[in-house]
Amino acid sequence: MTKVDHRPEVRRVLIITLILNIIVMGLKLVVGFLTGALSLQADALHSFTDAANNVLGLVSNQFASPQPDRDHPYGHQKFEALGALGIAAFLGITCFEIIQRSIERIFTGVSPITLQGWELWLLILVLGVNIFIAFYERHVGKKLNNRILIADSYHTMGDIWTTIVIVAGLVGIWQGARWDIPELQWLDVVLAFPVALLVFKSAWEVLKENLPWLVDEAAIPPEVIHRITLQVPGVINCHDIASRGVVGQQVFIEMHMIVDANDLETAHKITEAVEEKLKTYVGPARVVIHMEPPRYQSDTITFSEPNDTN
Repeated sequence: MTKVDHRPEVRRVLIITLILNIIVMGLKLVVGFLTGALSLQADALHSFTDAANNVLGLVSNQFASPQPDRDHPYGHQKFEALGALGIAAFLGITCFEIIQRSIERIFTGVSPITLQGWELWLLILVLGVNIFIAFYERHVGKKLNNRILIADSYHTMGDIWTTIVIVAGLVGIWQGARWDIPELQWLDVVLAFPVALLVFKSAWEVLKENLPWLVDEAAIPPEVIHRITLQVPGVINCHDIASRGVVGQQVFIEMHMIVDANDLETAHKITEAVEEKLKTYVGPARVVIHMEPPRYQSDTITFSEPNDTN
């Protein structure tokens, strides 16, 4: 079954969010420099990575064709995971920048922050745009089962919480100026650290989601594949089972199998039944079955580390 290519739809979403992220970044920079708020300037840097991630997503999406070819017989979908890991790298850089600037401000002292009411309303507008981007990307990403959009939505969700924290801090600073409490100026620096933690959490989520795919971690427990396979009439034994890929998107399964058949045509029909049975359970899959004679029957379901001979 040929896998549907959703790249044009993904590209459209990425272009829309890229434009919105550039607008958000510009508004945060303007308010950040007008007010002198370090946390808001750092948040603008966070939004810069949002836009950079969209560009990265567009590039990786261009190469992430689900169809195999001569040079990539297993398809190109790992480009999506590479793009998502690039997003995690951008998040890590942002986290480092926020912490570095906050520490510098601690040692150099805080500068007075001036804030106008219209600037707060502008930040609330920015927050609304971020919420739209995050839910829009996540909705389309889950609909198309696209890792780039889902990973980028995690990033944008971190941006939402970042903006909420910063707006709360700036409101406190604004009220501190009205109540003549200059100590509240330190809120700008203090709240920059939770921002960094939120960014780091987003990076970790993206890394945890995509790294197993790149290192070919087992997509399905071999015991599950073994149980499903033995449900097919005619299968006597299956062993040395391996799998990789992403369940629901594309899974590659290999196994050795012994069947109750005296001719090639019957054996072939049994293997086709096994393939269809597995696809019913796991979704799109490419199954490679190595047929063996009865004397090769084995209880070794999966691969394991060889025993030490020392």
